[in-house]
Amino acid sequence: MSLFLSDTNWYRNAIIYSLDVETFRDSDGDGVGDLVGVIQSLDYLANLGVTCLWLRPFYPSPDRDDGYDVADFYGVEPRFGSLGDFVELVRQARMRGIRILVDLVMQHTSDQHPWFQAVARDPSSTFRDYYVWRERPPSVDERAAPSNRGDHDQTIWTYHEQVGAYYRHRSYPFEPDLNPMNPAVRQEILKVMGFWLELGVAGFRLDAVPFVADTTGLDAQLDDSLAYLREMRAFLARRDPTAVFLAEADDPVEGGQFYGDGDQMHLIFNSALAANVFLGLVKREAAPIIRALEESTPLPIGCGWATFLRNHDELNLTAVGDDDRQMLLNAIAPQPDMRYGRGVKRRLAPLLGGDRRRLELAYSILLTLPGSPVLYYGDEIGMGDNVALEDRASVRTPMQWSGGANGGFSTADSQRLTAPVINRGAYRYRSVNVADQQRDPGSLLNWLERAIRQRRDRPEIGNGIWRAVETDQPQVLAYSYQWQVRRLTAVHNLSDRPVTVRLGVSPNERRAMTPIFGNDDAELRWKGQSLELGPYAYRWISSPPAS
Repeated sequence: MSLFLSDTNWYRNAIIYSLDVETFRDSDGDGVGDLVGVIQSLDYLANLGVTCLWLRPFYPSPDRDDGYDVADFYGVEPRFGSLGDFVELVRQARMRGIRILVDLVMQHTSDQHPWFQAVARDPSSTFRDYYVWRERPPSVDERAAPSNRGDHDQTIWTYHEQVGAYYRHRSYPFEPDLNPMNPAVRQEILKVMGFWLELGVAGFRLDAVPFVADTTGLDAQLDDSLAYLREMRAFLARRDPTAVFLAEADDPVEGGQFYGDGDQMHLIFNSALAANVFLGLVKREAAPIIRALEESTPLPIGCGWATFLRNHDELNLTAVGDDDRQMLLNAIAPQPDMRYGRGVKRRLAPLLGGDRRRLELAYSILLTLPGSPVLYYGDEIGMGDNVALEDRASVRTPMQWSGGANGGFSTADSQRLTAPVINRGAYRYRSVNVADQQRDPGSLLNWLERAIRQRRDRPEIGNGIWRAVETDQPQVLAYSYQWQVRRLTAVHNLSDRPVTVRLGVSPNERRAMTPIFGNDDAELRWKGQSLELGPYAYRWISSPPAS
């Protein structure tokens, strides 16, 4: 049971930090990150202002899909440590006010999982119904059914010689889909949840939720799948009323159905908003961002969005129109090796040209968007990417802790590292690392610590009523929140030129506005009834609620 019993809505104001144990910090010099390395980094995360740590899969795995091909839901990959190390991580994190979320991969297993191996040995095994099978070959249309690995696979059905049937896989062929309609599978997933809740996790990031709800090849309807999610949520609430579900569902319209009536997901990643933030930054127009916010699904009470700029996957651009998508690709990923799957396989800093002003602007937008901000490890120091690496590995390079050997990630020989460090170019570890930025009061890292502190002091962002603020300048993004007796207005100039903008606020409110954070002068600069903003300016402004 969680020790944070007093706050069941903690997630609405959480600062979430995502990392991969394997590439974060190596404590024993074997070239692989581990749980002890994460424990050693907790003070760093606490100082940054992180309140929730999301660990991507660390379970035993053949590691053909970055750990998402799980071979044992109840263990820790031996290279990363032990269950004892995990329990100690939870304890140490709690002492610093940090909750732990873990990935729950409930849509598929590795083909090396004992359940699937049992079917391979004996096709009549009771474990056969744990997966989705069909006897006859799939039709052309069935072979072309959408896969979340469409850039790799041409079918979601693969023939298994020993079993003499086809099994479904929405992901890679080595990740057979579980059958969510099998009551035994549901019980197994609940047991997995109960196990990790007993070890103190604060909830789960649910992988590929739309594919969990997929009924292709099943005698079932969507409502049956949604009932499964409600069953999981009810179990979670019984075991720990403060625990949460954070869901991956890329389409905000489709994803909205996974909130249910507030009885399924607590948070869902708003990937469409992320794509439109970049569209707004590149076009220097507020309209795409405001439109994405206004079109996002209305939320049931107690539900929220998880907002982000970048994550461990590619930047998904499917939410923007064809012309805008091509324009974005030309602007932020001009070379073919910068593109992958649904978009762009680059980190935040390179996407913004390494421009410190634009990085601050982007983070200011993230921290003031409605929802819980999610940070991707290394982006707080402006880490770069290695687009020469295959697929999404380009943004999954080792954390750069110092200018020493291997960027301080590991003392092992560089040939033994789990992934190569970035040692060339503007983003090489000797130029971009934690140690140097901690010593520099003006660094991106220290600036972000201050920005996060301001965000944590502003509960109106997580709890208040959001509304767009009208402006007379298309390059100015403005919105406000009202919560109890507090009001916050965030104003961002998306252009590289000064602007004088008239905000749609009353004269009384304008006179009462007080700046609390920004990169312009300490005082608000008014020209008549209009606010003057410098290039890439951002201002957080406090004012009393309108009467």
